[in-house]
Amino acid sequence: MVSAERLLAFAVMSFLLIVIPGPSVLFVIGRALAQGRRAALTTVVGNTLGAYVLIMAVALGVGSVVERSVLVFTVLKLAGAAYLVYLGVKAWRQRGSLQAAFTGGGAARSSRRTLWEGFAVGVANPKTIVFFAAVLPQFVDREQGHVVVQMLVLGLVFNMIAVTSDSLWGLVAATGRDWFARSPRRLSMVGGVGGLTMVGLGLSIAVTGRKD
Repeated sequence: MVSAERLLAFAVMSFLLIVIPGPSVLFVIGRALAQGRRAALTTVVGNTLGAYVLIMAVALGVGSVVERSVLVFTVLKLAGAAYLVYLGVKAWRQRGSLQAAFTGGGAARSSRRTLWEGFAVGVANPKTIVFFAAVLPQFVDREQGHVVVQMLVLGLVFNMIAVTSDSLWGLVAATGRDWFARSPRRLSMVGGVGGLTMVGLGLSIAVTGRKD
């Protein structure tokens, strides 16, 4: 199994990556501003599930294909970017109806959709793909065997740190939204900001290139 030293080193490196806001964090913040605390936390769960799918892909050898193939990486990156832009435009167009959503509560279907959207962003996060494909395998002790199990354990450590950090970001953003919710105009404005945040994030991901 993974030694305590490797586990600690990986946790530190994961923390340094996670604490710097990336696509997943910005998406959670955008969701918190546009839809509130529940949507933010549901998005965090979706992001976490998506990230763990990437971990399993790396453990099974699929991640290396994505990391090495410029075409596969680019297609996945652009698909995720396009989806973010779509969600951002949708949030912008629906910003005027946020007051009703805030007072009426979301339906179960809305929660499932939010979970799926968080999952889609998490599984298509270029920052996470590269980290898992290029960094995670370096902390595996192949002499100890059970390589797949070691990767899955390391992935759990990453996800535990990520879900804690992302949840805090979402709760802080949602708390600010509660103040804006006292005024329909302010709530409409913050909903628009959340939408623009997602559009900007999608565009930034789309133009992020690779040297190879």
